[in-house]
Amino acid sequence: MRAPEASPAGPADPTPGAEQDLDAAHYLHGASEPAGGGALDGGELPTGRGERSGLTLRSFWHNKRAMSGVWIVMIMLIFCFIAPLIYRMNLTTVNLNLANDPPGGGHILGTDEYGTDVLARLMVGGQSSLELGFSVAIASTVIGAIYGAISGMIGGIVDAILMRIVDTILAVPTFILLLIVASMYSLNLITIIIILSLLSWPGVCRLVRAEVLSLRTREFVHAARSMGAKRRRLLFVHLMPNTFNVFIVTASFAVADAVYALSALSFLGLGPPPPFADWGTMLTNGVDNLFNGYWWQVYPPLFVLVVTVLAFRQIGDACNDLIGGQRGAAPRRRRRFGLLPMSTKYDSGDPLADDVSMA
Repeated sequence: MRAPEASPAGPADPTPGAEQDLDAAHYLHGASEPAGGGALDGGELPTGRGERSGLTLRSFWHNKRAMSGVWIVMIMLIFCFIAPLIYRMNLTTVNLNLANDPPGGGHILGTDEYGTDVLARLMVGGQSSLELGFSVAIASTVIGAIYGAISGMIGGIVDAILMRIVDTILAVPTFILLLIVASMYSLNLITIIIILSLLSWPGVCRLVRAEVLSLRTREFVHAARSMGAKRRRLLFVHLMPNTFNVFIVTASFAVADAVYALSALSFLGLGPPPPFADWGTMLTNGVDNLFNGYWWQVYPPLFVLVVTVLAFRQIGDACNDLIGGQRGAAPRRRRRFGLLPMSTKYDSGDPLADDVSMA
């Protein structure tokens, strides 16, 4: 009786169970299938990062638009929180003998109608505005991220109910509600932070939920689930860290919107009462004296308010472009101050393709 032939020399084929475990461990470390569906040449391991560009510290550092916003924000933080330790002025005592003094004579930006130094009040008012902006951004981002991730992870009827609650909150006009509450009660900084945080998180929630819905069908999530990972681990270890790009963009815009909302409330006279100081209150008092020639009471707070809001929006727009893959491939000669002309936005970069499309 003839013995069965031996198989060619080489490593033995792994069992099906062992092969699945290897694949699961491979995908758990962030890898996915290559773009073409086949194996890579030369024994390379697929990384899963070739098709989808993400926001990295290196790309952020080399983006001029983002770094310009970061430098402006850092300058404003130093101006509002460190400069008052050096430039000390009395902001609580009314001195009518120094009222409406022009810049100079010991007051770099002059004084207001109460004899208070405008530059010192700019610094203190910036503290309130930035504290509110960062607080609202952090609170709304955390609440919205957790809520949206849970809704997208669970899915089904629970997801539908949770999102109907979000739609109801989004239907409430935030600024009009603030005006109603401010007309009924005396607002302080903490109350404004709570109201803005409770009304700002639904936008973050919808973005995070959409990202989780797209991530939960990926291979690394199926691999983690097949290896026995619980929902909590899937949510906080595998899904939410991959939505970090969304956090950065929404938080940047949330800071700008919160600073603008506080300034608008104070400008309308519905902000926190004195001795609270912010840029909107300074604008309100300055506009009343603008036609008297006291320009230094209006333009400095207006300038710092506009520059601060634009800086945070610059950071958010730059991060959004980096996430979308717009890494500044246009020629350097066409880029000015981080802006790209409309004529180059849809440029494919291939002269042959442009000639074919024109033909």
